[in-house]
Amino acid sequence: MEDFQRVFNLIKDDGEAGEPLHRCEVSAEGRGDVELLDAYSRAVITVVDAVGPAVVGISAKSERKPAQGGSGSGVIIAPDGYILTNDHVVRGAKRLTATLQDGTILDAALIGADPATDLALIRADGSTLPYASIGESSALRVGQLVIAIGNPFGFQSTVSTGVVSALGRALRSSDGRLIEDIIQHTAPLNPGNSGGPLVDSRGRVVGLNTAIIVMAQGIGFSIPSDTAKWVVSQLLTFGRVRRGHLGITAQQRPLARRLVRFHRLGAEFGVEVMAIAPESPASRGGVREGDVIVAIDGREVASVDHIHRFLAEWPVGNRVRLTIIRGQDRMEVDVVPELNP
Repeated sequence: MEDFQRVFNLIKDDGEAGEPLHRCEVSAEGRGDVELLDAYSRAVITVVDAVGPAVVGISAKSERKPAQGGSGSGVIIAPDGYILTNDHVVRGAKRLTATLQDGTILDAALIGADPATDLALIRADGSTLPYASIGESSALRVGQLVIAIGNPFGFQSTVSTGVVSALGRALRSSDGRLIEDIIQHTAPLNPGNSGGPLVDSRGRVVGLNTAIIVMAQGIGFSIPSDTAKWVVSQLLTFGRVRRGHLGITAQQRPLARRLVRFHRLGAEFGVEVMAIAPESPASRGGVREGDVIVAIDGREVASVDHIHRFLAEWPVGNRVRLTIIRGQDRMEVDVVPELNP
């Protein structure tokens, strides 16, 4: 009887009798956390509602094995059916189809591809399609929220979230090419996510998901949207990316402040030469591994993209001057870019 009375008193609403009542309530601090979580959820939901309809599943039937095919994702970037995806998703395809969020299947054709950046542009047979806006990846910051949307393992419109882990990474593609200036992030990816968009909290495409590291957790990679915009313009104009090349592999590198001040540089980043191909323009011009390119033809260079864009416009065969930092010294070397193979 005493035990019954004690329990009865504990569960009385006012808690006046017996032991003090301990209510399972969310504290003021906890409520603040819930409100933050709700804001996070609302941001993700808003982005998915806006961008999700522009994300498609891509099926590629191989020329070598017509009965078989690969699959991946893509994002519509224009209402008349232009779709951005990965080169490795559509490479060697005999037939391409794009599946919209509502299940509609559209035939598609390859406009052009750029294996050097693992990007491809295809066009689906459609009009007034939902499309996504392409943002500026140069504005990304480490720690920023990003959202990946795609079709992993054929599960359509799958969403995952994470943050930007690092910028300016370099990554080798499946065929051994070095893809430069990559975004590393923590949004989980799986096979089939390739070619799907990486989106910021304002619903703008800031990257195109391209790869994962098998057996690693929270490590995904995306091609920056700034690179994608330049590649798309080239593919629409020429059907391929026309660029001069120096014969180097390189990556972005921060410069020591004392070097920036001493040499009166306008940027805090340069492009470090990681490797040089034999008998290449850079090799013949005297560029060495470890050199940091800070300017080309007098224009500041702060990323690999800057070099790519410059070489795309520079007349192939015309001499150009590179400003480099070698050790502590600033010097200039002349090279003659050649047309990329």
